[in-house]
Amino acid sequence: MGKDTVTIINNATGQQVELPLMRGTHGPDVVDIGQLYPKLGIFTYDSGFKSTASCKSGITFIDGEQGVLLYRGYPIEQLAEKSNYLEVCYLLYYGELPTKEQYDHFVGMITRHSMINEGLRHFYSGFHASAHPMSIMVGVVGALSAFYHDSLEIDNPRHQEISAHRLIAKLPTIAAASFKHSIGQPMVYPKNKLPYAANFLNMMFSVPADDYEVNPIHAKAIDLLFILHADHEQNASTSTVRLAGSSEANPFAAISAGIGALWGPAHGGANEAVIKMLEEIKDAAQIPKYVARAKDKADTFRLMGFGHRVYKNYDPRAKIIRKMAYELLATTSGNDPMLEVAMKLEELALKDEYFIQRKLYPNVDFYSGIIYKAMGIPVNMFTVLFAIARTIGWITQWKEMISDEGRVIGRPRQLYTGAAQRDYLAMEKR
Repeated sequence: MGKDTVTIINNATGQQVELPLMRGTHGPDVVDIGQLYPKLGIFTYDSGFKSTASCKSGITFIDGEQGVLLYRGYPIEQLAEKSNYLEVCYLLYYGELPTKEQYDHFVGMITRHSMINEGLRHFYSGFHASAHPMSIMVGVVGALSAFYHDSLEIDNPRHQEISAHRLIAKLPTIAAASFKHSIGQPMVYPKNKLPYAANFLNMMFSVPADDYEVNPIHAKAIDLLFILHADHEQNASTSTVRLAGSSEANPFAAISAGIGALWGPAHGGANEAVIKMLEEIKDAAQIPKYVARAKDKADTFRLMGFGHRVYKNYDPRAKIIRKMAYELLATTSGNDPMLEVAMKLEELALKDEYFIQRKLYPNVDFYSGIIYKAMGIPVNMFTVLFAIARTIGWITQWKEMISDEGRVIGRPRQLYTGAAQRDYLAMEKR
């Protein structure tokens, strides 16, 4: 990482300071503003952190202009085609692709950790039956520290690893149990003979009273979606995990905070919003009317699942998952009007100059919502599946932050715009 400097001058005082210019492997240069306040007495202001690097990281890189996504330097297209989710988990956490021996050991470890403590299973009875599964996820994942407190020394590499293994392994079990609780069915225990994605689907849809066979195309689609959602640089939930973890909170508490941030409809709830939009449109014949509304600046209606905050080109994940969406839809009965609306809307958006000029391409949320709907996964579980996939990204980002020798507790500053200092008046004088 090479260094140069940038000169910043305070025109009001004439003072100036030389700030280091940092260069990473890829991406824009970054100005280290650590001395801006001590030397010039000023802060920077960047609402939403649109131009601020909050950390140094070697995990994930995004080039939004070119539509590039790299995990540890590997293009997402290669990993999606040749790898699987647990191998990607190993890559993200340990930094390198595993050997056959390392992979087998890792998969075995995750498999053996997939059950949850029976006391934790009884914890579910305290939640109302109508509770949103994401609300249960926030509570149960936060409670893991009360059941697995034997490995919470955050500076102990072995404790970090054990907690990581437990989170990767147990999140599908916790998620499926959240769904079962919401529909009044008994929790289904994990099966060690099933692969990761298939095991999750079995816990979701099997019942004690009947046999259930996992559809291999469904398992393939889930594994692919997990790969595509595994990490995505310093997004809102990942930044939340890092900020919570910077206070030296244990990893279970930090990941619970991340789940809470993910729950927001502007973040992990976007694919749920896609389905709600398709439900509103209802009929493919209504698409032109709704597209016209989306183009009308005076209309509050928005087409969900198009464009991306970071990607100003086609979301590389969307290109990958689009193919899987069509493969999956080819196996369905083809009589779902909502899926027909989705495909017609995609077709129009890819041809309409309004969308092309603004680069409003269908994104990963558009296709993931369609896939989950086609598999019979209820809408309120969409964000839960996102949380399962993103767990490896969160725990890897947490470990990187904790292992940073220069780590400090996160403490953003502010531009205060409230009342000036004033004196207290007794109530009878107000």
